[in-house]
Amino acid sequence: MYATERQQLIEHLVATEGRVVVVDLARRFGVTTETVRRDLDHLEAGGHIRRVHGGAVARTKVSTAETSLAERTQQRGDVKLAIAARALDAVGADDGGSIYIDAGTTTAALAHLLVQRSTGIRPLEVVTHSMTIAHLLAGAPGLGLTAIGGRVRGLTAAAVGAQTVDAISRLRPDLAFIGTNGLSATFGLSTPDPDEAAVKRAIISAARRVVVLADADKFDAELLISFARLDDLDILATDAAPGGELAERLEAADVEVWVA
Repeated sequence: MYATERQQLIEHLVATEGRVVVVDLARRFGVTTETVRRDLDHLEAGGHIRRVHGGAVARTKVSTAETSLAERTQQRGDVKLAIAARALDAVGADDGGSIYIDAGTTTAALAHLLVQRSTGIRPLEVVTHSMTIAHLLAGAPGLGLTAIGGRVRGLTAAAVGAQTVDAISRLRPDLAFIGTNGLSATFGLSTPDPDEAAVKRAIISAARRVVVLADADKFDAELLISFARLDDLDILATDAAPGGELAERLEAADVEVWVA
């Protein structure tokens, strides 16, 4: 395969999947990682992609980019479900207690699985500020539900604002399941919207233990606003083991990495 053909395929993969990894591309094309890095350098120089640690992302993946809840619901559903199932292992069948579920599509997958197994667990109190997740959990046997109110942000169907943050600050859930737009070794967890960031920060401050659900596409991404450090986390549930500096920083922060 000529370099031009390979680079066109790489550009297409970035456009359709949002992110590519050097090692995966080298295996796919049967070339060395050095060859792939040269391809990525060429594509970045032409303005087609943006290089990140270990691979590349689409140029449109900028610090303020954010897709709607409806769009994200249609993406990588099987991966999100697998991550959610692994994260749910943090809730033992005999635990009971209270959990907070953050807004997001992977956390919504967790809520869906929680409803399916709710008859087999001790009574569990669930708190959320997500309108879609609250609707999903309402009336599920074995689950109590507290919905946090506030101004609902249309893009995410989640309550945000001072009222929401104040209500969360008065809670102390045993466990919080958090979503994120980016997960970086140096920038921590990040999201493009300041109101969403404030709510996530409040949840993490309130919870006794924190589980973040993030697929590998989020690795090394840095959105506009950081809302947590890596050492604020207890568990990362994901679909692929992080590498490089991110893996080192997670280990140093004593974060357990659970791979689905």
